[in-house]
Amino acid sequence: MNAYVPILVLGSIAVIFAVFSAVVASVVGPRRHNRAKLEAYECGIEPMRHPGEGADGRAAIVQRIPVKYYLTAMLFIIFDIEIVFLYPWAVHFDALGTFGLIAMVVFVVNVSVAYAYEWRRGGLSWD
Repeated sequence: MNAYVPILVLGSIAVIFAVFSAVVASVVGPRRHNRAKLEAYECGIEPMRHPGEGADGRAAIVQRIPVKYYLTAMLFIIFDIEIVFLYPWAVHFDALGTFGLIAMVVFVVNVSVAYAYEWRRGGLSWD
């Protein structure tokens, strides 16, 4: 049990800090609600107004986000997961032996397929 005490203390501090920050932000922060704050914001793309009406009688907002944003997110996830698996493998490379090497080669091939798909879809061209 003594080995888990530091983890419990750190977790408690994290929860207390998160709750404290949320409470302070809601008490001290400004309360200026307007229509622009209620609309979704996606990297500077203005939301398009639909000619029809929403449930409250106002013009409905159509959220059309380009696929490019999803491809960029997918690229981030691919490399993020790759680093999460490559770092521990590199630390324990000697202990894993041939099986570890083969497993990592299979993993890198799988990641390379995802990277090639992203490249073919145009996720790496920033025009």
